[in-house]
Amino acid sequence: MATAAEKTAPSLDLGQYCRQVARRAKLASARLAQVSGGTKIAWLRRSAELLREKSDDVLAANERDLKAAPGYGLTPAEIDRLRLTPERIEGIAAALEVVAQLRDPIGQVIESKVRPNGLTINKIRVPLGVVFFIYESRPNVTADAAAICVKAGNAVILRGGKEALHSSAAIVGLLIEAGREVSLPEDAVQLVETTDRDAVGLFLQMPESIDLAIPRGGEGLIRRVAAEAQMPVLKHFTGNCHVYVDSGADLAMACSIVVNSKCQRMGVCNAAESLLVHADIAGEFLPALVGDLKPFAIELRGDEQTCELVDSAVPATEDDYLAEFLGPILSVKVVGSLDEAIEHINRYGSAHTDAIVTNDPAAAQEFTARVDSSAVMVNASTRFHDGGEFGLGAEIGISTDKFHARGPCGVEELTSYKYVVQGNGQIRK
Repeated sequence: MATAAEKTAPSLDLGQYCRQVARRAKLASARLAQVSGGTKIAWLRRSAELLREKSDDVLAANERDLKAAPGYGLTPAEIDRLRLTPERIEGIAAALEVVAQLRDPIGQVIESKVRPNGLTINKIRVPLGVVFFIYESRPNVTADAAAICVKAGNAVILRGGKEALHSSAAIVGLLIEAGREVSLPEDAVQLVETTDRDAVGLFLQMPESIDLAIPRGGEGLIRRVAAEAQMPVLKHFTGNCHVYVDSGADLAMACSIVVNSKCQRMGVCNAAESLLVHADIAGEFLPALVGDLKPFAIELRGDEQTCELVDSAVPATEDDYLAEFLGPILSVKVVGSLDEAIEHINRYGSAHTDAIVTNDPAAAQEFTARVDSSAVMVNASTRFHDGGEFGLGAEIGISTDKFHARGPCGVEELTSYKYVVQGNGQIRK
């Protein structure tokens, strides 16, 4: 698998370069669909070995990115996400080995039946084809995305942020080296090596070569991809996740779940951003919760009843109930009924993750039936909405769409299916 730099003449313009990368990916995808599970496992394991053996090279490349980071205006938190350490490289390698252990989905018979006329109808899992993956400055995502896509039989075009270009190139170089050693199809993994923003738009206009686009990053990136893409897009715009504390809740459990949902890691899409509390227990619950939240310096923005019960709360606006704060702010509303809670979530939520805390089975059943989100939690933190926590082994992102995948997207979600029909001479009358 040669890199784009190795195979693209300097004289090519941006459009020619992008078309060549896409065409090579399409050719690779046809060959990759027939690659054995054993070859993919060997590639993943050898890639992990090379990451460990050549970690100094990856760290040196990462140091180049870190030195340039202030010039890109990255915040300290963003620089930390960009930084690689020996421990983080080990984590990347271990993640590749986890993907290697996953069941290969390709060729799986999803359903089989024999018709009265003797035809055998098999519904068989197949790759999607070519995935164009656009993401921001997290080098570990480079390896994760390549691993999941190839495990599912897809060729992948990786377009990472310019802030991590050297780190991503070093990682992809090792994936390519491992691919050559085990005879993985050439160009199964390609890194877009230009930082020109126009390249993304060009790739998004190539549905003849690219089967799926996946943007992973801020809302602006995702909306741009969704607006410009001529192929399907797997996406979620925001993670405005709710926790509803019902009148029938165990209040100690509810405090624990709210604190974990909001505070365990605030800057992620499955962190809680909004709290709904039934009026019957709000007077007891909210003051207790404020004490549990105090170490995390959470600002509460609430409705009139919340502000009456919590002296430190400030009045919430309509925008606050729509917001994904990704930080130490939580919107709060006291509701009079389960119906009101559900209506609020379906109006203001982002169809990502919403939770109910209750000891009433009927309330839990109604909540899970009526809340239209990709994951609905009962008496559990929103932070569990994750591919690893759901037992998928790995994920390439969380989808809030309904087609063709929803929730954490692992290897099976990066496949499609086709019908293979076996006959012995039947003709239709």
